[in-house]
Amino acid sequence: MHPPAHDAGAPPFPDADLMYIVDLLPAAERDRYFTIRRFLQECVRQPSIEYWNREEFPFGLLADMGTYGLGALQLDGSSTLFKGLMYVELARADVSLSALAGIHNELILGMISQLGSEEQKARWLPGLRTFRHLGAFALTEPEHGSDIAGGLETSARLDGDTWVLNGAKRWIGAGTLADFALVWARDDADGEIKGFIVETDRAGYTATKIANKIGLRIMQNADILLEDVRIPAGNLLPGATSFSRTNELLRDSRAWVGWQGAGIQLAAFDVARAYTLDRRQFGKELARFQLVQQQLADILGNASASLALMVQLARIQEDGKLEMAQAAMAKATITRLARASVAMGRSLLGGNGISSDYEMGKLFGDAEILYTYEGTYEINSLIVGRAVTGKSAFT
Repeated sequence: MHPPAHDAGAPPFPDADLMYIVDLLPAAERDRYFTIRRFLQECVRQPSIEYWNREEFPFGLLADMGTYGLGALQLDGSSTLFKGLMYVELARADVSLSALAGIHNELILGMISQLGSEEQKARWLPGLRTFRHLGAFALTEPEHGSDIAGGLETSARLDGDTWVLNGAKRWIGAGTLADFALVWARDDADGEIKGFIVETDRAGYTATKIANKIGLRIMQNADILLEDVRIPAGNLLPGATSFSRTNELLRDSRAWVGWQGAGIQLAAFDVARAYTLDRRQFGKELARFQLVQQQLADILGNASASLALMVQLARIQEDGKLEMAQAAMAKATITRLARASVAMGRSLLGGNGISSDYEMGKLFGDAEILYTYEGTYEINSLIVGRAVTGKSAFT
């Protein structure tokens, strides 16, 4: 079921899958999983470090990811579990690229496929499936994050057969790279939040890279300014004429971050185990010390618990029973565990743990971003609290 260890000296459970989660996949998906995992570990993981250091985007790596079908997970008929485990392995190799692939599949591809017109699908989906085209999901604003549903200020006004958009967006992933942005704006006529495809070469559209981040440094987040941007009436997503339908896809996207949280914990375990088996102090490998083994076991325990939670979430999702409270609980719980796991990993590497050269410093920064985006830990906790008490604590 599992591939053999690479050499006789490899530790048991080289893939760190003590609960045999991958064995839940059918044979064809399991074979594909190992093929893509090998590609990500051999061709993406190490090269991503220097791109992360320089805050540069690896277009070549993205193209290679497209050849393995990672740009079409939402449309290729894959099981929910397989998609989730792909997000795990993407995050295990690089969290920024997992974020881009997740947003691309769950929000961009998903929105156009489910809410777009036939013309929009024909124009954009073929290129999106291979990462030849990129979209940006432009919802969050400079003054509105957690309260975006009620506070969104970006406006849309219909002028004949043209929409005119004005406003600002912040923290928009791939905003400086994308061919178009899915912009969420409030219609002046009826006050509803609607979705619009805005090509990034439109007059009045400006995207400025947000630099000096402590994590997800490969992801090119942007501030976007919309100044009297005019788009054809046909650029309105016909299925996104109110925020309620959009919120269903945002719920699924929130759940997707749970897979990322499991993946970064496996990455922390991989790095920490390899380091402690190689590093010698007081005449023996660090891995022989009791406190070291305890922390390795805690990291892997956190990761395995996170995976088990997500496997059950995948079952609920496939049954059509997923609600926001479940997605919020998974996201909050797993990113909290991820933060703890990566902190233990950093500790196990000592001083080398703060350097991206040893990977753990990179993971340490990226874990902070997972903890915050797609709803902060606190907001997701309050969503769960509201669900189990029937009382809202948001205001």
